[in-house]
Amino acid sequence: MRQEAISNRRNLIVLALVGALLGAWNTAFAQIVQLVDAVGMTVSDMDRSVEFFSKVLTFEKISDVEVHGAEYEKLQGVFGLRMRVARLRLGAEIIELSQYLAPEGRPIPADWRSNDRWFQHIAIVVRDMDAAYQRLRQHKIRHASTGPQTLPANLKAAAGIRAFYFKDPDGHNLEIINFPQGKGDPRWRQETDKLFLGIDHTAIVVGNTQRSLKFYRDLLGLTLAGESMNYGVEQERLNNVAGARLRISGLRARSGPGVEFLEYLAPRDGRPMPKDSRANDLWHWQTTLSTPSVEAVARRLNGGEGRMISPGVAQIADKNFAFTKGFLARDPDGHSLQFVEK
Repeated sequence: MRQEAISNRRNLIVLALVGALLGAWNTAFAQIVQLVDAVGMTVSDMDRSVEFFSKVLTFEKISDVEVHGAEYEKLQGVFGLRMRVARLRLGAEIIELSQYLAPEGRPIPADWRSNDRWFQHIAIVVRDMDAAYQRLRQHKIRHASTGPQTLPANLKAAAGIRAFYFKDPDGHNLEIINFPQGKGDPRWRQETDKLFLGIDHTAIVVGNTQRSLKFYRDLLGLTLAGESMNYGVEQERLNNVAGARLRISGLRARSGPGVEFLEYLAPRDGRPMPKDSRANDLWHWQTTLSTPSVEAVARRLNGGEGRMISPGVAQIADKNFAFTKGFLARDPDGHSLQFVEK
């Protein structure tokens, strides 16, 4: 009996150690992406874009640097680049604008649609939708939606949300959004006299939600925060896609804006990301994810469905740049992700 008790005790100790190791592994895994640091896009004229985001949408420029050299070429996967990078803040969130002084990329195709799988936007929260829309009209923005839409009561997860799509000077899609009581982050309903409050999320069109969840949730450790099924004339006019029926999934890191999947269940004719897309093309967006170890992320990606754009991890010596190490990669649909280590 004594021997059996000792054996059982040993087994319990072994199980406890295994449990602790698995717990530590799961904790490390969950923390692989700690922060959605910024959402970036490639622009053709930095001064024009900074003026647009600053004067129309009240972003504040916090840095503006010009870079070139082998490590930046490695980071972006573009040979011979000279790049100007500006970071702008709205509330607690940051966008990053990149202009390629050399080599210049291609413009956004005139016929691109909201259900094409290279589609991405940022959702800017507004205190008052009608006032925000009027401000945009005063600045003669280009519509992407018919006009502001209020999602109906039958869409329980999204009921009462008001939203509108429009375009920046290069044709990037942007969204303004207003949450009713009980929806969205409570901080969006704090008392303020500001009209534009911050960035709630960046939305990307995906071909298959389950495949994207395996990548963003299971591989990178983001948390699934909510789901909805959106359809009807309001959603069609918001996206400007006839017959639109979307499965929407929202994911979050520990902090920063969310990442929202838009899977078009109908229509299913959205075009894939052009295979020859490069970071200097104006349809290029990149979501910057902060991690304790970019090398660890690179190893995980090599065994998953993502693929590297950078030939390896770039080492950034310039103290004026936003991070010290990083690389660019693509998710299963081709959307660009920039993994960085501060």
